[in-house]
Formats: sequence, C-alpha cells, structure tokens
Amino acid sequence: MSDKRDWLGDDGQQTAAEGDIAVETDDDLDLSIEDLQANVAAVKDEVGKRIIGQHDVVERLLVCVLCDGNALLESNPGLGKTTLVRALSDATDLQFSRVQNTPDLMPSDITGTEIIRETPDGRDFVFERGPIFANVVLADEINRATPKTQAALLEAMQEKQVTAAGETYELPDPFFVLATQNPIDQGGTYPLPEAQTDRFLMKILVGYPEFDEERTIVKQYAEGAASPEVERVLPRTHLLAAQRLVRQVPISDDIRDRTIELVRKTREDEQVEFGASPRASMALVLAAKARAFVHGRTHVSWEDVVEMAPPVIRHRIILDFRAEREGLDPDDVIARLLNE
Repeated sequence: MSDKRDWLGDDGQQTAAEGDIAVETDDDLDLSIEDLQANVAAVKDEVGKRIIGQHDVVERLLVCVLCDGNALLESNPGLGKTTLVRALSDATDLQFSRVQNTPDLMPSDITGTEIIRETPDGRDFVFERGPIFANVVLADEINRATPKTQAALLEAMQEKQVTAAGETYELPDPFFVLATQNPIDQGGTYPLPEAQTDRFLMKILVGYPEFDEERTIVKQYAEGAASPEVERVLPRTHLLAAQRLVRQVPISDDIRDRTIELVRKTREDEQVEFGASPRASMALVLAAKARAFVHGRTHVSWEDVVEMAPPVIRHRIILDFRAEREGLDPDDVIARLLNE
C-alpha cells in the first residue's frame, strides 16, 4: 500500500497531482489516512475481545457507524446483539444509552419531558432530557414499542434533533440508533412500517456461531473470571474525521452506474412488488466507500458493492406473494440480481 501521507499538501489539503481524497480534521489533530484506517481496524480487534466470531456482523456495524447511519440488528435471542453494541461504544469512546422497548413505553420516555423544578425565583419548567441524548442509542426490541413510540425515533434518526414542548434540541454528534428485534415470538409486537425501516442504513442479520466459536464463548463467559476489557482505540474526534473522509473515497463512474442499475432492477423485477428507492442507491454507494476504507483501500471495488448490497437493500424491498409462496426471501432476489 502506498503512503497515504503523500496525498496531502503541507496545509492538509489534497494535492493536485494525487487522488480524490483528503483529510480534513480539527486544527489540533495531526492524522493521516493511514492513521485513521489503523484506528478503525483496531476497533474490530477490540470488539472481537467480547464478540467471538461474527466478523461480518462486526464489520457491517462498523461500516454503518462510519457512514453516520442507523442499523437494525435482527436475530434470535441470546446471540450477543446488546453486547456487540456496548462493546462498539466502549471502543469508540462514545456515550452509550439503552432503551428497553415495551408496549407501555411513551414517546416522552425516550425524548424527555418538562418537569417543574424549584428555583430561587420560584417554580420553573425545565426540560429533562431522555435517553435519546447519547451518541449510541440501543433501542432494544424496537418492534415491542407501539407505533407512536416508534415514530418518536423518526425525527431523531433522520434530522438528528428532538422537538419537545415547542423547542428543538440538537442531538450529540455523532449520533446513531442501533435497534434490535427478534424474528420469533411476534405476539404483542408492532412490525416497523416501511417508512421507518427505510431510515435504517442497514438491516444486519446475526446468525448462530460455529461450533469452535461457541466453545470459545462458553469457556470465556461460563468459565472465565471476568468479561474482557475493551480499550478505547478510536476517540470521538478521530471518528468524526473518518466519517468525513469516507465520503471522499473515490468510486469509478462504471461502478457507480452498475450500483444504481442494481437498485433500479429491484423496481422492475417480477418477483418484487415494491422496489428500493434512490435512498438505497445513495446508501449502497456510501456503504461501499466505508467498506473500502475499513479494508485499508482508497478506492471502491465491485466486491464492496456486492458485500454491502444485502444489508442495505433487504429491508427496502417487498417481495411479490408468489415469490414468498416459493419460499424466497429478499436476499435470494438480491443474489440473483447480482449474478445477472
């Protein structure tokens, strides 16, 4: 790999002779692209101390964070979704907050509410901020919250702000909603509407571990002395710099056009009733850039698009009833379109 410091001039700006990417950081940060990529790679290693296996899941969640996007994690219970999100927040030194969704949870329980507080001048209304005011918000079992409460997350996820009692409050930067849901035990749940699932950059499926991985998990957590410590390896300022840098990763016109064509095919395929919107095209290009960055490259390859297509598109399309009758799922359709 070439030295990425050569791409920058003395003032930290992109040189005219080299690529389409440059580091723009705060004045007190002296970082190269190589430094940031090393820090991001270290996050995967630190999260791996607590999460055995699940390498693709960890990578996709990290890609989502670099894209400044929200993620929906789906799996059966007991596969470490909460532990994964907590480990990621520890490795990146971000403020963590958890919301356990239940049918009686109210929107104000998430966003905050006004309370009466005694002051020297008498009583005054003060806005008490809710758990949404954090960098990483884990919305556990989001499909168990009522639609009214689910809708309270929409503005926060899309606009990065909360409106309460006529006032608008900015959320911390960076801000992510990482929600979990279980595909089983659907009694008393409220499936997320398409308008809300589209706010998630990715839907990440968490599968069961292999035998050797599960044996390591049992030895570490059932026989070990304590949970491994996760070190902070990606400070908040470095993460913000990496997010800005990801958007500058070059992508060729050919790969961009093929990516857009892939998304457009979902609107024309006979097995798809409702295809993905242009938001999916933007999300897929950005996710491919972030994956290239995570892998230490400075350009997007078609492999990045192929790897990111399922988590980015699977929750944005609705299959025709005939495809569902044949036992197909969105990933089957995406794989076929990629092969074509």
